[in-house]
Amino acid sequence: MNDLSPNIGHLREKSAALPRQPGVYIMKNAAGKVIYVGKSRSLRDRVSQYFHGAHDPKTTRMAASVYDFRFITCDTEMEALALENSLIKQYTPKYNIKLKDAKSYPYIRIGSGEDGAEWPRITMSRKRTPDGSLYFGPYSSTATVFSVIGQLERTLKLPSCKRKFPADIGRERPCVYYQMGRCMGICTGEVSREEYDSALDQAAGILRGGTRDVIAGLTAKMLRASDALEFEQAARCRDAIAGLRKLGERQKAVGSPDVECDVIGLHLTDVDELKFRDCAAVFYIRSGYIADSEHFLFGGDEITSEEENENGDSPFSVFLMSLYQSREFIPGEILLSFEIPDHDRAVLSEYFTERSGHRVEVRTPKRGASKYLCDMAVQDAARHSENRAKQDRDGERTLASLAQLLKLEVLPERIEAYDISNLGDEHITCGMVVCAEGRMKKSEYRTFNIKSSSGQDDYASMTEAISRRLAHMGQDGDGMGAVPDLILLDGGRGHVSVVKEMMAREGYEIPVFGMVKDEHHKTRTLCDEDGEINIARQADVFRLIYGIQEEVHRYSVSRMTGAKRKTLKTSSLESIRGIGPAKAKALLKALGTIGAVREADRDTLAEVPGLSRSDADAVYLYYHKPEEKPST
Repeated sequence: MNDLSPNIGHLREKSAALPRQPGVYIMKNAAGKVIYVGKSRSLRDRVSQYFHGAHDPKTTRMAASVYDFRFITCDTEMEALALENSLIKQYTPKYNIKLKDAKSYPYIRIGSGEDGAEWPRITMSRKRTPDGSLYFGPYSSTATVFSVIGQLERTLKLPSCKRKFPADIGRERPCVYYQMGRCMGICTGEVSREEYDSALDQAAGILRGGTRDVIAGLTAKMLRASDALEFEQAARCRDAIAGLRKLGERQKAVGSPDVECDVIGLHLTDVDELKFRDCAAVFYIRSGYIADSEHFLFGGDEITSEEENENGDSPFSVFLMSLYQSREFIPGEILLSFEIPDHDRAVLSEYFTERSGHRVEVRTPKRGASKYLCDMAVQDAARHSENRAKQDRDGERTLASLAQLLKLEVLPERIEAYDISNLGDEHITCGMVVCAEGRMKKSEYRTFNIKSSSGQDDYASMTEAISRRLAHMGQDGDGMGAVPDLILLDGGRGHVSVVKEMMAREGYEIPVFGMVKDEHHKTRTLCDEDGEINIARQADVFRLIYGIQEEVHRYSVSRMTGAKRKTLKTSSLESIRGIGPAKAKALLKALGTIGAVREADRDTLAEVPGLSRSDADAVYLYYHKPEEKPST
C-alpha cells in the first residue's frame, strides 16, 4: 500500500494555510466519509505533521487514506476538546477510539424511600443527592450494584421484598425467604427497629471496606452462641461470615481510609492485529479500598499511540473527558499511568473542577504509593487484554467447530436467533438476538410484532418475522443491513422447513437450523429439515447454542408488558404435571416469583393453598431433576 495519499499535494498546501490557533480537524476519505477527528492547540502545526515525516503504522494508514479535511477553530483548548468529544460520538470515525455513550454511574444508597417509607432500605440510585442518605460508589454497572446488594441481603438477612415498613408489618403472611431463613422477617413484627438499624449499620461498614471488623464481631457472636448451645444462631453467624468473605473478595485495601481517587492504567500492545485489544483499567478507590473497577478495550484501526509533538492531540485526553462528562461525582484526584500533553492535563483539570464544584488534579505519579496504584491498574489492564484475546481465539475456534458440524461454507461470524412469544391468540411477537463473533450484540436485538398471522400459528409468525427482517439486508443503518451467516430458530424441523421455503421463494440463501429443547425446556440439539444434529459431544458448541437459545427466550419475554409477562409466567408453571391455571396462580400469589418457586423446598410448596403433597413433589422435581451434561 502507498504510504502517501493520492491527494498529498493538495493536503500539504491546504494544511500549510491553516491558522495557528486551537481547533478541531476532520479527516475524510475519497468517498467523503469521516475517518478521523482530532484537536490541537495549533491547527497548522498539527495537521501538517500528518503529511510530512514518518509515523507509526496505524497513523500512516490513516494519513494515506485522507483525501480532504475540514477544520473548525475554537477560542480555547477546552472548547476544542469538548467539540472533539462531540464529533467523535457523532461520526464514530474508523481511526478514533470508540467512545461509550455517556451513562450515569449507579450508587448504593442507604436511606428512606422517596415514596414516604419510614424505615430506610438499601437500594440502587442513579444520583447522589444531599438528602441525608448514605451513598457508596460509583459502581461500573447496575449488575455490580445488584450483585453487592443481593450479597448484603443474603448475609445480613435484610428484606428484599417491596413491602414498606412499618406500614406493612403484620398485614400479610411472611414470604418464602423468611421461611427459608434468608430474611430476618420484619413483617412478622418480631424484629425491632433497633435490630434492623444495627443490620444496616453493618451493611454500611461493609461498604466502607470494614469487612474484617464485621467478620470479627460475627465470629465472637458465633462462639458465644455455640458455648450457649444455641446452634441455630451459631449456624446463621457462620453463613453470614462465609457471605462476607465472598463479598470481601471484591474489596482490596490499597491505602489509608482517607484515600479517594480514580486510577487509570493503560496497557498498549505492539501487536498490529485486528482483534488484539489494547486496554484501559479504571480503579474507583473509596475510603482506601477498590470499590469497583471498569475496563475499556481498544484495538483494530483505532489510533492509540502518543506521538511526540508539542501540539499533539493525545487520543486519551478525549477518552478522559468522555469518561467523566456524565458523572455525578468526580474525586479530587485522578491518577494516570500514562502521560498526556501538559496543556491537555491543565484543560482537563479545569473542566473536571468546573463540573464537580471542587478542585480536581489530573496527574501521572513517578514514585511512591500513587505510582504503585498506577502499576496495579496497568497489570490489571494487561490481564484483561490477554483474557479478551484468549476469549477471541477460543470463540473463533468454537465458530469453526460449529461451521464444520453444520457443513457451512463460511465462518458464522454473525448468527441471528428467533423466538416466538404469544399469549393465546393475541400479543404475538418474535424476538431476534444477534451473536457477532461469538458475543451477544444487544444493540442489534429487535422485536417484530406479528401482523398477518391470526391465532397461534408459530410457523406463519416465524416466517413473517424473518421475511420482514431480511428485507432490510444491504441497507445502511442500525445493523439490520448486515447479512447473517447463520439463522437459528427456537423450534424444530417444521419451523426450519417453512422458513427455508419462504427464503427460497424470495431468493435468500442463508443456512437455517432449529434449536430443539428437551422436556425441561433446555437446549438438547440442533436440527434441519432432514433430522437432528447432535451437539452434545462438542462442549464448546453446546455452550454457544445453549447461551443463544436462553438469550433469545429471555429477550422475547422481556419485551412484553408487565401484564403479559405475568400471564406467561403462569402459563410456564402450567407445563408442570398436575398444575393448572388455578394452582399456577396460587403458587405465584403465595411465593411471588418464578425464582422463589424454583428455590422453595417441598414443605414450603406443600403449604401453598390448593396444592397437594403430590403437586408439591411435581413442582420440586421439575426444577431439581438432574440434567444431562454434554460430554467433553
